[in-house]
Amino acid sequence: MGILSSAFLSDRSGNFGIMTALLMVPLVGTAGLALDYAHALSLRTELYAAADAAAVGSISEKSDAVAAAMTMQGNGTISVAKTDARNIFFSQMSGELASVPVNLSIDVTKTANKLNSKVTFSASVPTTFMHVLGRDSITVSGTATAEYQTASFMDFFILLDNTPSMGVAATPTGVSKLEAKTGCAFACHQMDQSTNNYTIAKSLGVAMRIDVVRQATQALTDTAKTERVSADQFRMGVYTFGTKAEDAKLTTISGLTSDLTQVKNYTDAVDLMTIPYQNYNKDQLTSFDSAMTQMNTIIDPSGDGTSNTSPEKILFFVSDGVGDSYKPSTCTKKTTGGRCQEPIDISLCKPLKDRGVKIAVLYTTYLPLPSNNWYNDWIKPFQNEIPTRMAACASPGLYFEVSPTEGIADAMKALFLKVIRAPRLTS
Repeated sequence: MGILSSAFLSDRSGNFGIMTALLMVPLVGTAGLALDYAHALSLRTELYAAADAAAVGSISEKSDAVAAAMTMQGNGTISVAKTDARNIFFSQMSGELASVPVNLSIDVTKTANKLNSKVTFSASVPTTFMHVLGRDSITVSGTATAEYQTASFMDFFILLDNTPSMGVAATPTGVSKLEAKTGCAFACHQMDQSTNNYTIAKSLGVAMRIDVVRQATQALTDTAKTERVSADQFRMGVYTFGTKAEDAKLTTISGLTSDLTQVKNYTDAVDLMTIPYQNYNKDQLTSFDSAMTQMNTIIDPSGDGTSNTSPEKILFFVSDGVGDSYKPSTCTKKTTGGRCQEPIDISLCKPLKDRGVKIAVLYTTYLPLPSNNWYNDWIKPFQNEIPTRMAACASPGLYFEVSPTEGIADAMKALFLKVIRAPRLTS
């Protein structure tokens, strides 16, 4: 009996099965642990993608949140964005994710001109193999954030040069046609004659530069309506150098308003300044000094653009860049009897810039008139300086030159878009 017991105890042939059985639970648990965690991490990646979409989508450019923020007078929570973020998040749930319970925390706030969204999720992912170890689920969580800088509120003061030089035909073909008929490239609106170069240009179908500028300004109001995020984001006012030479002064065509349809309609009134007779006031009818000084008095200091109570201020100046006024002592070029013909004096632009006003300049290239003696004597000597001075008047990056053969309307739109899309410094 003793010998049999000893033999039985020393026999190891069945231990492998016993050890395998004993090790099976931890082995299966360990393998299952890896598989279940890999599965949980995969779902966590999908949940992160949903959270990212919710965070970004809830404050996208065309979202209700941005529209709401543009009407807010101060900082605070944007409730509509929280609803949108939740809807966007759960719209991403499909397949297995649709059955996974998810806890969601959403916070969307406005601070100054920035919107910040924060989407935090946590979910319990059911396990398969880890049941063996008594673990029924794995908790995954994460946070996605996004930031959007709201569009600026901006006031545009559109100063249109409508003095007699803007009566030049808008294209070289038009210049040739007008010169052939009248001997002059300028369609002067001379009131002492019922038939004058202005009426002749109209009868010939010759578009003057002022015609193109007027139409371009009206088209600009349509662009602004398309680009604005809220109804009061952009306000516009339109100004000229005066309706008639006898009363040449800064003239309001449309006061500053967010009713851009009204601005468009009122701009129909923009036309070439009339003159009572040829050589009236020795043709000293383009005073940039006066116009810019007066604009400086009606434009308030610029705000930061974060609300409709603190809009940025932009002077949108459209001109051929040549002044013609009485400046016997301060003219930057030679004078005759005190008459000063010069490119714009850039010292006039500085006071506006010093008050934070941006100046966007659209220079409508002054056409050379080689057959005109007056041009050859007085303008040609500084022709090359005209664009240089106009560019120097403009704020950095806000200068655009358009030749008569290019589209002034397209140029005005391009400059406008450059203004509203320019990055802003924030503290």
